[in-house]
Amino acid sequence: MKSSNTIPWWTFVVPVLGWLVFYIGHYIHWPPFFIVSAISLIGVVLSAVHHAETIAHRVGEPFGTLVLALAVTLIEVSLIVSLMFVGGKDASAIARDTVFAAVMIILNGMIGLSIFLGGLRFGEQLFAKQGVTGALTILVAVSVLTLIMPNFTVSVAGPFYNKQQLIFVAIVTLILYGTFILVQNVRHKDHFLNDPQEEEKFVPPSNRTAWISVLLLLVCLAAVVFLAESLAPSLESWIKSIGAPVSLVGVIIALVVLMPEGLSAFKAAGKNQLQKSLNLSLGSALASIGLTIPTVSFVSLYTGLPLSLGIGAGATVLFLLSLFVIILSLSTGKTTILQGVVLLVIFGIYIFSIIFP
Repeated sequence: MKSSNTIPWWTFVVPVLGWLVFYIGHYIHWPPFFIVSAISLIGVVLSAVHHAETIAHRVGEPFGTLVLALAVTLIEVSLIVSLMFVGGKDASAIARDTVFAAVMIILNGMIGLSIFLGGLRFGEQLFAKQGVTGALTILVAVSVLTLIMPNFTVSVAGPFYNKQQLIFVAIVTLILYGTFILVQNVRHKDHFLNDPQEEEKFVPPSNRTAWISVLLLLVCLAAVVFLAESLAPSLESWIKSIGAPVSLVGVIIALVVLMPEGLSAFKAAGKNQLQKSLNLSLGSALASIGLTIPTVSFVSLYTGLPLSLGIGAGATVLFLLSLFVIILSLSTGKTTILQGVVLLVIFGIYIFSIIFP
């Protein structure tokens, strides 16, 4: 059994440094300090996810998964809303660009690299097809509802939903995500295990450890919110200064948020645990859409900030290609290096199309 009672020292130090950098940033206007703030933000995100995992181990499933998903969602929403409040003509598309980037990074980058690394080292890797198929079913449904359907409604000109449609889609998305969590962690937990013996066991942390993590998680989340708010103008300015499209902002946010889960997925694939890697990756994709979109939708309705959801024609083609290829790649219950290469190529095309639209 893996012990989760020990809290690493860096998870104490990093939040303190994050707050220190935030306060110093009010008095230092040296442009390179932006890099220090960005590094601090990444460190605080990693620390926050660690404490959320500690709490998740204490409360058990399915609440543990929800705690972790809510923490990551709050981080993502904080970054998105901070940039939306900065304003600009493209502010309404930041949420869409971030969620779309997250799903593309996960489906093609994270899963592609995990399959490639596993295939390179072990030749062929196996996983439970039924659970992966269920996750992909939910993912396709919520992806089309949130990222493609807004382009084809007629109540208002796309790519927007009107108020009633936005509320309805947000609720439906939450229902689908909640159903997935129930199936994965309660009703059909065995569908997400390739071998029942491979389920990782944890020694539940003590109450003291859990409460320390709760306190530090709140400190981390607050630091993320304020660091994101302070970084938002500099990030916008930097993107414009290098002549990159504003959609690159969404890619950067997605990379920061997905970093902890991505590292865990790569480690699992390197240990011949593709099932765990896929669970982490697909779970992250579903949380990114299933929780972030509804949360940002309600924020938009409350604040009056415009929210553009529908992706463009070119992005739609690439997105549908990604969904089609990932479904084919994971349809047999086993993978080789071949599927990994194909997915990584599509990921490369996605990044290339952002830089050279």
